[in-house]
Amino acid sequence: MEVLEPEEWQARAEAHRRRVEAWAAPHLARRARGEAHPIEDFLFTYYGHRPARLRQWHPGAGVVLKGARGFGRDYLDTSEGATLDTAALMDRRGPAVEWIARLLAATAARTAYLGCFGLHEWAMVYKTVEVRHDTWPLRLSGEEIAEVVEQRGVRCGHFDAFRFFTPEARPLNALQPTRQQQRELEQPGCLHANMDLYKWAYKLSPLVSGELVADCFMLARDIRVVDMRASPYDLSSLGHRAIRIETPEGRAEYAAEQRGFAERARPQRQRLLDACERLLAGTRRP
Repeated sequence: MEVLEPEEWQARAEAHRRRVEAWAAPHLARRARGEAHPIEDFLFTYYGHRPARLRQWHPGAGVVLKGARGFGRDYLDTSEGATLDTAALMDRRGPAVEWIARLLAATAARTAYLGCFGLHEWAMVYKTVEVRHDTWPLRLSGEEIAEVVEQRGVRCGHFDAFRFFTPEARPLNALQPTRQQQRELEQPGCLHANMDLYKWAYKLSPLVSGELVADCFMLARDIRVVDMRASPYDLSSLGHRAIRIETPEGRAEYAAEQRGFAERARPQRQRLLDACERLLAGTRRP
């Protein structure tokens, strides 16, 4: 067990709260005003982790917070301080931790595919007038969007993107992913698979540190910017220049961004996988 002195763990908890507040406070202010932001609000509305939960700092499993008492649910008070009741948490979450570990390992083992060019967002507005972000204009007409989708084709293996395709777009996808195929199809070049590292981090919380959850949130936030810049939406009023993937130059730019995010995601994915493996090793009987 690692023992953290009060000065250290209190400083880490406060730094985490300040870091998260810079993301959460603007979102909550917009929500109170009835406003929406297609980029900044996505991680709070699409993912099921509330701002209040993200603000909470946890040291992760195997750490004693010296001098702490009554730190929160899932914690035990010991003679030295508070620590997670890892055994009880793993009794409840062991199968989920194993599932996440297998997905992370399978994804990490694959070569990044950089040829999708973000057309999943185009497939979500293909031949429909009911777009997800209906308060924001499209930068191309419906006919132009359809032409790009039909000429370029779509190759999306991420189920949670594919399930938002319009019915007309689904047959155009080279893959027909299902939830059951997730482990077989996810790959490290996929923007959504790398955004989902945030999902796996908060689902593992409090067994992983608050800093790791926040690191994954920050990565997902940066990815979301590129995801929407490459979409058919016109977000110039928000200061975001479009990545025009309908052109060769735009596709090259998008692939370069994908490559960069794959590199940034690699250590985050490994940190999560290492945490899963440590947790699972502690529950296996000799």
